[in-house]
Order: sequence, then structure tokens, then C-alpha cells
Amino acid sequence: MIRLVYDFGDPLPQGTEERALLGGKGAGLAQMVRLGLPVPPGFTITTEACRHVRAASGRWPDGLWDEVLAALGRLEQRTGRRFGAGPSPLLLSVRSGARASMPGMMDTVLNLGLSEPCVEHLARESSNRRFALDARRRFIEMYADVVMGVAREHFERALADRKAALGRPSMADAELPASALEDLVRVYLDIVRAHARRPLPEDPLEQLRGAIDAVFASWDNPRAVRYRRMHGLPDDWGTAVNVQAMVFGNLGDDSGSGVAFTRNPSTGEPHLYGEYLPDAQGEDVVAGIRTPRPLAAAAAAPGREHESLERAMPAAYAELQRLAQALERHFRDVQDIEFTIERGKLYLLQTRAAKRTARAAVRIAVDLVREGLRSPQQAIEIVDAAALEQLLHARLPDPDTLATRGVRPIAIGLPASPGAAVGRIVLDADEAERRAAEGIDVVLVRRETSPEDIHGMKAARGILTATGGMTSHAAVVARGLGKCCVAGCATLHVDYEARTVTARTDAGQTVVLRPGDVVSLDGTTGRVYAGEVPVEAAASLPELDELMRWADASRRLKVYANADTPRQARMARSLGAEGIGLCRTEHMFFSEERVLAVRCMVLAPTDAARAHWLERIEPVQREDFAGILEAMDGLPVVIRLLDWPLHEFLPREERELEAVASALGSRAEGVRATARSLEEINPMLGHRGVRLGLTHPEIYRMQVRAIARAAAALRRRGLDPRPHIMLPVVALGTELRAAREIVVDQLEAVWREEGIRLEVPIGTMIELPRACLAAAELAPHADFFSFGTNDLTQTTLGISRDDAGRFLPAYLGALRLLTVDPFVRLDETGVGELVRIALDRGKSARPSLVAGLCGEHGGEPGSIDFCERARLDYVSCSPPRLPVARLAAAQAALRAGAGTSPQA
Repeated sequence: MIRLVYDFGDPLPQGTEERALLGGKGAGLAQMVRLGLPVPPGFTITTEACRHVRAASGRWPDGLWDEVLAALGRLEQRTGRRFGAGPSPLLLSVRSGARASMPGMMDTVLNLGLSEPCVEHLARESSNRRFALDARRRFIEMYADVVMGVAREHFERALADRKAALGRPSMADAELPASALEDLVRVYLDIVRAHARRPLPEDPLEQLRGAIDAVFASWDNPRAVRYRRMHGLPDDWGTAVNVQAMVFGNLGDDSGSGVAFTRNPSTGEPHLYGEYLPDAQGEDVVAGIRTPRPLAAAAAAPGREHESLERAMPAAYAELQRLAQALERHFRDVQDIEFTIERGKLYLLQTRAAKRTARAAVRIAVDLVREGLRSPQQAIEIVDAAALEQLLHARLPDPDTLATRGVRPIAIGLPASPGAAVGRIVLDADEAERRAAEGIDVVLVRRETSPEDIHGMKAARGILTATGGMTSHAAVVARGLGKCCVAGCATLHVDYEARTVTARTDAGQTVVLRPGDVVSLDGTTGRVYAGEVPVEAAASLPELDELMRWADASRRLKVYANADTPRQARMARSLGAEGIGLCRTEHMFFSEERVLAVRCMVLAPTDAARAHWLERIEPVQREDFAGILEAMDGLPVVIRLLDWPLHEFLPREERELEAVASALGSRAEGVRATARSLEEINPMLGHRGVRLGLTHPEIYRMQVRAIARAAAALRRRGLDPRPHIMLPVVALGTELRAAREIVVDQLEAVWREEGIRLEVPIGTMIELPRACLAAAELAPHADFFSFGTNDLTQTTLGISRDDAGRFLPAYLGALRLLTVDPFVRLDETGVGELVRIALDRGKSARPSLVAGLCGEHGGEPGSIDFCERARLDYVSCSPPRLPVARLAAAQAALRAGAGTSPQA
């Protein structure tokens, strides 16, 4: 029989992947126990058990409960306590633990086993009746919410009413006297009976089984499912369940709970960083209900250094520093540690790789190499490639500069996640998602966020909270999403009923804002400004250059950029592009001064008139090509000939049509009739690409002349232009052969005219399923294939990207038919298989064939990993994603064993 329960630190079967079986939290606890660190004992129920329970519609596998009871018996022996019974009661925490960190997405129950008779035993043992009643109150609320489905708002209302009855509505929970807590326990039990229609179970074993079931079930709660969709995590992993002896941070001023990072997760600075709350349990810290205190005295506000853990409990702080350093050396990565101090003794409850901003990730990776903890290749592996795009985001000017302009903050909070965000205030997550879908930039403003807000946090430009600290839910999730966040603005009052956000400035002024008002957030300094503050380009990061040097030395895939203008090409080169993989010529036509000539060419009544307008367009095209080729001097530039159907260039408004008629010297009615004749029902699959080039060869001839003449002029100047010409929307070998002949003939004509000859490879974009299947038919006429996976995804799945928003969210969400948007990450099963077929058949017919990918997938790490495994030669992406693609290509090569070893 497969073992489903392991005590912390138990050896696993040989060849077992620890995180896959025990989850990240269970694996971290096991390793800490093996290191001899102070960890409360416990046991882990494996992810295999969760998968069985899910598959069996909630039924436990045979023997699981017996294993749990046996592990509980060993835990009682180890602690010398009895579960839920006196005189020394053992209380438990029951917590989730997926293979990948999912902060706050699943459920936890604390103080389990604290039945009514047990309260008196706990009070006598601790000599603190108030503590025992507070623990009981917390247990009732948490168990009723997580296991019995009673909404927390009922308990929160009762708590607020009790504080108001005492005449102190803003008092801290820790200030409630024992008599008030005793009353609250009775009220809480009544709430449970009223809303659950059954009493709270007092049998500790019934509580334990209910809590384990609830944690298993929380793997499929809406927020966890949504989080997995956002991060591309599989649904079939399941969660482990960690059952651990409770230690108590709410036993008085010599106790507390907190979160520590071994380095600053926002900046990467190498010092212990984090927060704690005295006389509190861990949930108080991460829930954001109270504003925590810093660990280090240096991080405290001036005059409040005494509140820091370093000053309040110096021995515990020194021990925490020592253990944090030991954990970082062991895992060779920055750790996020949860801890509790019980009457001066430090316990570690969890360690995991810390979520960090892109800026911090880059600095940390480079520092770990410099400190000898990792090799350059190992450093490459721990940076989230997708997050590097954050480094190119804009930021606000520094506060002093703004102050000289008379711009001062209306509030200052904690710089929870760096960057800048400017948007209109929204007060709830659903509204944030809805307004963002309408194209409106929004800032989500909350008293504090909860896991239910994650969809709104993702949609918003930034997040602002009135409470919470640097390790609150808002802060952790924002950093993971790469969103700007300012948390813990104590002078900010968010009134959901009045729908107002009130700030009190340092100057004593009161500023009232409402939904729809614009605010600007500075996530680097924690400042909040009313109105729109102009943003600046992101600052450079010296460590990024070093990391990119290691990545470039490790990857096999070349990384090109998609660029349609000289400015984009220069930007791409500055960001490390090794060429242009896609230059879309139709994008050059849409400036105001050019579109009229293009429309006249499209609607010209005769071939002679069309030739006249093509002559007007050619110098403009030649100028653009010259600028791009010069910017990429010595590097390949793949220029796609006109792809769009003529339909796309038709005038849409009456004034536009009249301007064309005037330029052509024709009557508006005749031009309107011509335009109507060119309209198509389904232009994406209509008269476009190579079909247009073959039926109107004068268009492609003009473009080839412009490319060749631009290249010849640059060669005369001593430059090294390297144009490649790509033919789009090819399905037939006969099409490609005929189009290639047009291109070759025109190139030859220009070379004779210019007295210069350049080698210009001619290839095709592969964006139709037939082109993939008939690749052997195409390859003899192509020097290269470029997979246009945007259109290939549309034509393979039969999905219009423009209309997919009507149903894809349901497929990705409630219906669970897809785990990832196929326009974001390449569909390996369908589109990927067609790519493999095309490569195999194409290279069989032409072994020297070069192949790349130039859709939006070219900048997505998961898709780049596929490109490495499929042995493509290059990927091409938008310029801002170049650092992402370079690092992802290196990581893919290292996973595939194809990478070289960079030197530090």
C-alpha cells in the first residue's frame, strides 16, 4: 500500500521528488527538521492523497485515516501532550501546501482541538485565561468559516459591536479583556448554530477530519483555480496537508509572530527584512488587519526603534538572523520564513523561496554568484524570465523633484511593490476587472486586500491599501504579479458605503477622492499623489547586464525582435536583439501622410493609375527600409511583404472617401463602388498575403525594389545591410515558387541597375495548417521558414483572436476546458505538433533550412521552451520582451542540456 502520511523529516522512497509529494511547505519543513532547526513537530498528508480524494468525489483512500491517527499518536508522544485534552492539551494547525507557492489561495485552520472543556486546561497551563479565550474565539471563527461555510463578516460584526459596547470601537483585538472574550465566544457559537444550522463540533477528531477535508477542497476554490490559471499551474497537482503542533505568539509581550526574508524582496539588498506583531498569531501579520512592526531597528520610523524586534526581543532577533543565514546557505536562494516566538523561544513554521520583484531577483542572482553560493548557470535558473519585463516599466520622478514642482503626496504608505501606476480609483475587484476590460487604467483601492481580490489586482495598474504591511496579502501578491503597490497608508480612510477615499496630508489637509478620480502611486517610495503624475523611463540595473551576459553565453536559440520602424529597431538593438525576425511592411502605411497614397493605390481605376501611386509610395518604403537596415547594420532583417488584404486599407468615413476621390480625380460614387467591390466577408482568410502579391504583382515588385535599393545605398556607404524577404500566407508550393520568381526577377533587375549584388535569402511565413503538412512541397523554394504562430493558432484552432474574448474566459475559468490561453502560450498539442511536422518534413527536403518563430509566443517563456525542444533556430518578439526571451532561451537550453557554461 502506498504511504500517504509522513512525519516531518521522515526519509522518502528513493527517487521521489520531495516537493511533488509533500508540497513546497511540507518539503521545507522536512528539510528544516533534518537541519536540526527549531520546528514544531507534525506530519504531512501527501499530494497523492489529495488527488485520490478529488478523483473519488471526496472519499478518502483506504487506510488514510488510520495513517493520520498513527501520526497523531506519534505527535502526542513527541510533545508529551494529548490532542484536545488536558491537563496539557495538544492543539494543531492544519495548513495547505501545494508544489508551487500559492500565497493565501487555500485554507488554514489554527488552534484545532480547542474544544470547550480544553479552554480551562489551556488557561491553567498558561496561567493566562485571556489567552485561552482568545485562542478559542479565533478557532471558532476560523473553523466555522473554512470548514462550515459561515462567512467571517458575521464574526467581524460581532467583534466590532463588542468593542463599541466597551466605548472603544478602534481598540486593538489584543486589548479586549477576558470578560469581553468570554462573551464573544458565546456569541460566536450562536452565530455558528444560526448560520450553519448545526453546532460547532467539540470532538477533536471530528474537527481534525473536517479541517483536512476543507484543505483538500480548497485546492478547487475559485481563488485557487484563478491563481493557477494566472500562473499556468496544473489543476491535477493537488495540495498536501500539513498538520503541526501549535506554538503561540499571543501569550503576551514576550511572544509574537512574523515573516522574515533573508534579503529585501523588493530591492535585493542583503539584510534581514520583514515584520512581526507582538502578542499575535501568524494570521494577524499576513491578513493586514494590524500594521506590523519592523524586525530591524534601522527599518523603524525615527523615534520608534524600540518597537522593532531587534530592540524588543534582542535574543530572539539574533537567533532569527542566525537561522535565516543558515537557511539561505542551505537552499542557496532567498528564503521567506514564517516564525513564532512563544515566551521568548523562537520557532520556524515555514520556509520557501521568496517571491521577489524583478529588480530584486536580478540583483540577488548576481550577488549569490559573487558570494560563491551559486554558479552563473544556477543563478540563471532562479530568475523568473517573464518578470524581467517589469524592469522596463516606467516610474514616477523622485519625491524631491516633484516637490520642487509643487506636487506633494496626499498619503505615504509602505513601498510594497515598486514601479509606478496611474489610473482611476475603483473600490472593488470586480469593477477593476470590468473597467480594465474596457481599456480604462484603474487603481484598486481597498482597506486591505484578500485572496478573493486577485482578479482585480491582476487587472489593475496598481494596488493601494489602507492597512497591512510589507508582507500582507496585497504586498506579496502584487510583487508576484509585477504590480505597483502601496500598502499600509495609515492616514487613508476607505469608506465602501459612502464610496469615498479620504486622505489626511502631512500639512493637515483633508483630501476626499471618489471612484473615477485619478491617483498616481509610487511603489518605490510608498507615496500616493492625487491626479496624474508624468512617468519616467525605468532606471538601468547594472546587475542585469551581467545576468544577460551569462544568459547569452548559455543559450542556443538566437533572439530577434519584431520591429516596423527605425526607432523600434534601434530600441531592439539596445536591448540585445540579434536581428529583426519580423518587419511588417503594412504597418509602415498608416501614418496620416502616407495612408492617402496607399488608399489611392488600392482604389485606382486603372493599372496605369495604380503604377503612378506605387511610384509615390516606393520612396517612402525605401526610406523606412534604409532606416531599419542601418539600425541593424550587420544583422539579419526579415521583411515580410504586404500581408494585409486590400480590404484593410479602404476608407471608413465619408471624408476619407472624398479625399481619395479628389486625389484620383474621380467621382466619389465611383470610388465608393470600387471600395464596396473590395470588401470581404472574411478578410483574414481572403485576398491577402501571397494571393494579393500574385494577383497584383506590381505591389510586391515595388516593395522588393524599395528593399533592394535601400540595401544597395547602404552598401555604397560601407555598411553591411542584410535583408531577408518573407512571403506570407503561403499554402501551396506552386504559390511559393511563383512568388519567389517575382522576387528574384525584381532583385536581379535592381542589382543590374545599381551595379551591386547582395545575397538576399527568400523564405516564407508558415501560418496555415496546410503549409505545415506540405512543408516538403514548400522547402525547395524557401531559404527559411518563419512560424507565424498568431495566425497559425487561429487557423489551427478555428478561433478568431479578435473574438475569442467572448468565450475564452469561460473556457479558462468556470468551464475549465483550457489551462492557458493558446494566444499567450503555444498550444503544444495542436499548433506545436504542426510545427514539429513542418520542421521534420521541411528539413528532409532542404537540410539547410533555417526556422524560427515570430508570433507573440516568441516572448513567452513556456513557448520558448518548446522552441528549444523543437530545435528551432531563433525566436522573435516585441522589443520590451527581449530580456525575457534571452533569459528564457538560456533557461530552456540549460534544461535541455544544450547550454554552455558561462564564466562569472
